[in-house]
Amino acid sequence: MDKELNGKNFTPVGSKQEAVFLDGPSSRWKELMFLFKVMKQFIHGFRKLHFVGPCVTVFGSARFDESHPYYQLAREVGAEVSKIGFAVMTGGGPGIMEAANRGAQEAGGFSLGCNIVLPKEQKPNPYLDHWVDFEYFFVRKTLLSKYSYAFIVMPGGYGTLDEFFEAITLIQTGKFQKFPIVLMGKEYHRDLYVHVQNMVKNKTIADKDPELFLFTDSVEEAIAHIQKHAIEGFGLKKTKRYRPVRILGERRMWR
Repeated sequence: MDKELNGKNFTPVGSKQEAVFLDGPSSRWKELMFLFKVMKQFIHGFRKLHFVGPCVTVFGSARFDESHPYYQLAREVGAEVSKIGFAVMTGGGPGIMEAANRGAQEAGGFSLGCNIVLPKEQKPNPYLDHWVDFEYFFVRKTLLSKYSYAFIVMPGGYGTLDEFFEAITLIQTGKFQKFPIVLMGKEYHRDLYVHVQNMVKNKTIADKDPELFLFTDSVEEAIAHIQKHAIEGFGLKKTKRYRPVRILGERRMWR
């Protein structure tokens, strides 16, 4: 059943088909149908997000409420990212995601979400100018990365760490360009940072690999890092956006 959110329709979608697909071989016909559905999801995402402009993606937990200091930190992050000309993209849910989207809207920036239904934390937050619903987790993860020129990783759980290490791995292996990654929350991520140093010590990563991300509590330092390595580093213009073709049913997303 469709639900109403900010005057827009939100249709919940499940992930049962994805779970079945990952359960092992199926008939050739079923796997071909799954492939077509995945392709349809990618095309849907490409069409919806093609005109959003350069983004910064903020990752973080869905479980922090408005009273939590990390929520307020993410809200400030969203606002400051908007002020340097980027759209703020999140997973579209509550907690850190909501806070970053909220900060972007309050600063007059553009706020985006790539939403997926989970057993919990599945409803798009109310601070989204535009969002896309995804049925498949891996499609969503790809599109959260595709349109971003920087990544800010706030305190979170398994999903947040997965997104953090995937971004680092893609940059480390040369599959991504060297976009800036910021890991925020020194107290929260203290043991994680120690473990990264331990990986260097045991030579499972290179000595310079910890330099692939900035570890900080400072919003000002994070923004300066993004400005230097995303805007100046890539010669990125804040106004870089593609023009929609109306005959194809495309439209501009920015206000």
